[in-house]
Amino acid sequence: MQTKDFDYYLPENLIATKPASPRDSSKLMVLDRKTGLISHRIFNELPEILSNEYLMVFNDTKVYAARLYVEINNKDGELLLLKRYSENIWECMVKPGKKFAVNTEFKIKGKLENINAKVIDISKDGTRKIKFFDIKSLSNWIEDNGYPPFPPYIKNTKATFDDYQTIYSKDSGSIAAPTAGLHFTDDVFQNLNLKGIKREFITLHVGRGTFLPVKTDNIQDHKMHSEWYNISNKTSNNLNDAKSKNKKILAVGTTSVRTLESNFENNKFHAESEETDIFIYPGYKFKAVDAILTNFHLPKSTLLMLISAFADKDFILKAYEEAIAQNYRFYSFGDSMLIL
Repeated sequence: MQTKDFDYYLPENLIATKPASPRDSSKLMVLDRKTGLISHRIFNELPEILSNEYLMVFNDTKVYAARLYVEINNKDGELLLLKRYSENIWECMVKPGKKFAVNTEFKIKGKLENINAKVIDISKDGTRKIKFFDIKSLSNWIEDNGYPPFPPYIKNTKATFDDYQTIYSKDSGSIAAPTAGLHFTDDVFQNLNLKGIKREFITLHVGRGTFLPVKTDNIQDHKMHSEWYNISNKTSNNLNDAKSKNKKILAVGTTSVRTLESNFENNKFHAESEETDIFIYPGYKFKAVDAILTNFHLPKSTLLMLISAFADKDFILKAYEEAIAQNYRFYSFGDSMLIL
């Protein structure tokens, strides 16, 4: 299967640069896989659409201030903090790459305080190992001085860091938000409670695996980077109990989908902390998930491929065409889709 099969044209004006206000006023497209019908709702109507036969699963990861601005060789540059090797040494994506040669020293421009750093290694994939100096607690410095890692397509935004967090975010460790969850409000949760729709929380720290583009012509040649996830003993027990009672598992976001599908083995969920590099594309047979709530994804992305595996690819692309015609807002701060 070719990457180009998942391409579509999106007018730039439909790329959302800030979330809907209030969050639950965003549009909600509902896809019924059995009937092939597409309907248009508002997100705050979600509790009306669902019944208590569903158990919802959310990713409670929290985004950290992973973007840093630097001055290197008298030029401006950027770091995206990916992975901590030790308190003062991180794996980073860098821009522009040609400036970040091994042994190059540069200045990190913080909101409150500047610090110094040095490139100590370059990996085969182009990431750098960076050592930071002159700081007692780099973790605290990042929290106080770093910037939200908004995706590059979100330009000239007035969005705040809080806008890029779900209201239930808990465990810090992501460089991108699990954006399907950004639509939820306390009112929506309260109305879900009134319907008897229960929810569980897992954690997957979003890394490069979720958002890196597919650069191969054949999608099977694409390699996903691994991401860490955790499912607690309590959550695994509740998920297994729901399955035994024929409840439907509704995954909120593709990160929840990938976690659940990675974890479900021998017809049950397991309590574990593990890494997953699962790549879901058409032909994949779903084991754990019965419904998906998601946003509208970039052309030729692994996320678009995942939902095209869950619903027929032609049905998904038809829905995307209708979303464009109906002026839906796309990507991280955009509108949502419920696939039943």
